[in-house]
Amino acid sequence: METEKINPELASRLEKDGVELDRVLRFLDDLNAGKFGEQTGGGPYTVPDIAHPSILDIPSLSSRTMSLREARARFSELGIPVSPESLSGSSGGNITFSRTALETIGTYLYPRTAFGFLNGGAASSYADIKKNSALSDDLLVAFRTEFDLMAGLCRGKPKGITPAYINEDGSPGYSFQLLKFRMLLAHKARYAALAGTVPDLLLPAFQMTSVHTDGAIAAAMRDYAQDPLLTGLAGKLGCAPVDIRTGVQPMMAAITHSSEGLPRRVFDRAYGQENTGLPIPGGHGQNFEILAPVYRELHKKGIRYLWLGNIDNMGYTMNPVMLAVFALSGKDAAFETAFRTPMDIKGGVLVAGPDGRMTCADIGPAIRAQDVLAFEAAGKTILFNCGIGLFDLDRLVPQLESLPYRIPLRITDQDKDAGLYAQAEQITWEIIGLLDDPLFFAVHKTERFIAAKLLMETLSTSLPRTAAGVSDIGGVSLELNRGLERLLETEYLLRKSGNRWIPAE
Repeated sequence: METEKINPELASRLEKDGVELDRVLRFLDDLNAGKFGEQTGGGPYTVPDIAHPSILDIPSLSSRTMSLREARARFSELGIPVSPESLSGSSGGNITFSRTALETIGTYLYPRTAFGFLNGGAASSYADIKKNSALSDDLLVAFRTEFDLMAGLCRGKPKGITPAYINEDGSPGYSFQLLKFRMLLAHKARYAALAGTVPDLLLPAFQMTSVHTDGAIAAAMRDYAQDPLLTGLAGKLGCAPVDIRTGVQPMMAAITHSSEGLPRRVFDRAYGQENTGLPIPGGHGQNFEILAPVYRELHKKGIRYLWLGNIDNMGYTMNPVMLAVFALSGKDAAFETAFRTPMDIKGGVLVAGPDGRMTCADIGPAIRAQDVLAFEAAGKTILFNCGIGLFDLDRLVPQLESLPYRIPLRITDQDKDAGLYAQAEQITWEIIGLLDDPLFFAVHKTERFIAAKLLMETLSTSLPRTAAGVSDIGGVSLELNRGLERLLETEYLLRKSGNRWIPAE
C-alpha cells in the first residue's frame, strides 16, 4: 500500500492528530500479508500453582544456593569486583548467598543496569468522574472535595507528572516522575557507598512517551533538573540530577471493522464524516519497537539488565535482591506478580495455556473478568501482573526485529460513537508467553504494586482513614497506605513533618 493511495484530506487530518502514517501503512501491509500470523484467542486457561518452580516467593526468600563453579563463572562474566567466597561460605561444591549478600551482588550490578518506565499515558481517564464512580460511588462521595482538587491538577497532563499522592493536609504531593528520579539517585548513593566510585553510566533511565505527552514531559524534566529534591543528592554524588533517554510513540489509526472484510484499510468514516480517521494508541507492546534504538544504545555501552515498568506504580523501584537472583539465574527475563485485590480490575493475571506455557492474560482483551472471578471462587490463587519486568539485553536485543511480529496482536471490533471500526494493540507483558523458561517473582502488593489506574485509588491509598469502611476498596487502602509510607521513607527519602511529606535530606 502506498501513501498516495490515502486520500490527502484523510492523511492530513491523521497526521495533525499525531498519526505516523508511514508506520500505519507498513503495519497494514504486514497485517494483510499475514506477517503477524493468526490472532490467538488464548485459553482455555488454568492458573499455575503458587508452588510452581518458576515462581519465587520474594518476601520469604532468606538465601539462594547455587554451584560454586557457576557462581564464579557468573561473577566473572558480569564483572562483579569480588569473589563469591568473599560474600559467603561454600560447602560440597555449592555456595549459599544470604539475602544481605544478594543485596550486595545486586548493588554491584548497578553500572550494568538501566531503569525504564512506560510514560505515555495522559491523565484523562485517570481523573474521569464516570470511571472513578464506577469503581466506587461511595468513595467518590467521601472524597469529592479532594477528587475535584486533584482532578483539576491532572486533567490534560501526562499522568507521570501529576501528584503521586496527596498529603494529609490536602496538599498535592510530588509527581510520580520526580520521585522516580529521586529514588534512582538514592540507589546511586548506595552503589557509591559500596564501591567508592560513581561511574559515568550508573542506573541510566529511559522512557517511552507519546506524541501527545512528550512535550509536557520534556518541559517537566527540564524543571526537575533544577529541583532541590534532586540537585542536593546529585551534587553530593557528582552526577546529573536527570539522566534519561526517550522514545516517542506515535498514534496509530483505527482500521476497518471485520464486517468490511479483507484487506483491512484505514478507517475513514469517523462520526459519519468522509475522509475522517480516528487516531488511537497502539499499546505499550510497541515499546520493543519504539525503544529498540535506546535498548541497542544501552547494550553497546555495557548495560546488561533492563528494568521496565509503569510510571504510575509507586512500588516500582530498584530492588538489588531481585536483580541479583535474576542475574545469577541466567534466565531471559523475570516478572513480578502479586496477590490480586478488589482494586486490581484492569491489567493482567498470570495464567497457563493448554500447553502449560505461562503468560500474562490481560483482563478484557485476553481473559474475561468473570473467568478470573470464577478461578478465585474455586479457591485458586490469582497472581496479578505488577507490570514490572527484568530483561537480559544479551537475550533481548537479538529479538528486537522479530518481537513486533511475535507478540500477540489483538484486533478488536468496536461499535462506538465514532462508528464501526477495529483497534489493533499489543500488550507488553504478553512477551511472557514467548519465553521458554521465564522467572516470576511473587511479591507483596503493598511493597511493589501500589498503582494508580484511577484517581480514586490514589486518594484512598493516601487518606485511608476516610476510605476505610466505605467500601471493599477502602479496606484494602489501609494496607496500601502503610506500604506507601514505607516507600516514601525508604525509597524516596522523604519524612513526615506534621501532615506533609518533605525531603529527609
